[in-house]
Amino acid sequence: MADSSMQVNIVAADHPVWSGAAKSAVIPASEGAMGILPNHEPVLTLVKGGTLTVTDVNGELHSFAVADGFISFDENKLTVAVERGRDVVKHGDE
Repeated sequence: MADSSMQVNIVAADHPVWSGAAKSAVIPASEGAMGILPNHEPVLTLVKGGTLTVTDVNGELHSFAVADGFISFDENKLTVAVERGRDVVKHGDE
């Protein structure tokens, strides 16, 4: 049976942003939004500024504002390395 999760590591130039197990991720890739699911074929692509979203294994949605970088996906490990990255403040999180 195929694994239904992947390891995600999001890092900015000067700090880690988020790390954990996830069911999916949507990346603001240079050619448009790109969805990544567990067992996706290996990929390396550029990231442009925008919002990166990750759905963790509990179904919780995490959103991050990111700027310029790249993603690498292989063997159910997604690495997102960006110039800048931060959590997007959600309503009620204040």
